[in-house]
Amino acid sequence: MNADKVEYAGKDLEAMDFAVRYHNWILEVFRPYLGKRIVEVGAGTGSFSELLLETQPESLTLVEPSEMFERLELAMGSRNGVARPRLHNNIFRNVAAEIKDEQRPDSIIYVNVLEHIDDDELELEVVHDTLARGGRLFIFVPANQFLFSNFDRNIGHYRRYGKKELHQKLDAAGFRLVKSRWFDLPGVLPWLIKYRFMRSTTMGSGAVQAYDRYIVPAIRPIENLINPPIGKNLIVIAEKA
Repeated sequence: MNADKVEYAGKDLEAMDFAVRYHNWILEVFRPYLGKRIVEVGAGTGSFSELLLETQPESLTLVEPSEMFERLELAMGSRNGVARPRLHNNIFRNVAAEIKDEQRPDSIIYVNVLEHIDDDELELEVVHDTLARGGRLFIFVPANQFLFSNFDRNIGHYRRYGKKELHQKLDAAGFRLVKSRWFDLPGVLPWLIKYRFMRSTTMGSGAVQAYDRYIVPAIRPIENLINPPIGKNLIVIAEKA
């Protein structure tokens, strides 16, 4: 892996692979706005990619620079024909021109990825240049800097986002805001206690599975009906102006 690839470590929470209901919830928010030529940046081991394939896109391109690429390759290697994604073992900026030449995407997705990128403003500019006219950017990020902890640092986060900060960066890159909402209000207090006050540096798959099984089904319909005033995460959809 070259120096450029190291810039985005990409080693996000593998425990989150078990958060099937959580990922389905994210996709539920994205889905009404998704196009058919999709790029997922930071695809990891492919857990969210599998859900994207269920939307039956015309094309799906997956970008993953980390060592998880081998597992992504294995997960996607058995697929044939139009359902077989294109794979890039690199950071997005290094392959954006190639992706644009292959088939200009109408949807580019960052789920738990943008916070790993030091120069996120440059990244947003590259995304804007790569998207087709009227194409959309889909972002899911950790929110609220007061929750930032050693755990965040250890897994390669440069920041947690506030709405104002992310909106301003999107506007500067030439995007028009389509949708913006806080996500996972009940997760704020446990995160604050465990990672800020208790200074934990681990996340177990068992805890993720329990939250996914019991908490997500309870809060999902409520947050879909009434946007929460704050959240552990932020979900934003923006359109190329």
